[in-house]
Amino acid sequence: MLTEYLPIMIFLGLAIALGAILILAAAVIAVRAPDPEKVSAYECGFNAFDDARMKFDVRFYLVSILFIIFDLEVAFLFPWAVAFQDISMTAFWSMMVFLAVLTAGFAYEWKKGALDWQ
Repeated sequence: MLTEYLPIMIFLGLAIALGAILILAAAVIAVRAPDPEKVSAYECGFNAFDDARMKFDVRFYLVSILFIIFDLEVAFLFPWAVAFQDISMTAFWSMMVFLAVLTAGFAYEWKKGALDWQ
C-alpha cells in the first residue's frame, strides 16, 4: 500500500520544497524600498482610503461589465469546442448566432467610444 502512495508523497514533498524555496528567495532578493508610483492606486483610479462617497467615472463599470460578458463568452465557448465533434449543425449555427450577437455588441460599444479613455 505504501508503494501506491509513494509517488504522490514525493510529488507533494517536492511541491512544498519548491514553494518554500521560491518564497524564501523572494524574501531575500526582493527590493525593500518601492517608489511611490508602484504603491499608488492603479485599479480604480482613486486612492483606496479616500471618501467612499466620492464620484468617479462610469466607464469603470462599463469596462468591468464588458469583461464579464466576454469572460462568459469564453466560458460557453470552451465546452462547445471540446464537444465539437459530437454536435449537430443546429448547435453549430446557434453558437455562430451567439458569437455574432456578442461581436455586434462589442462593435457597437467600440463605435460609441465606450472603450476610449480621455
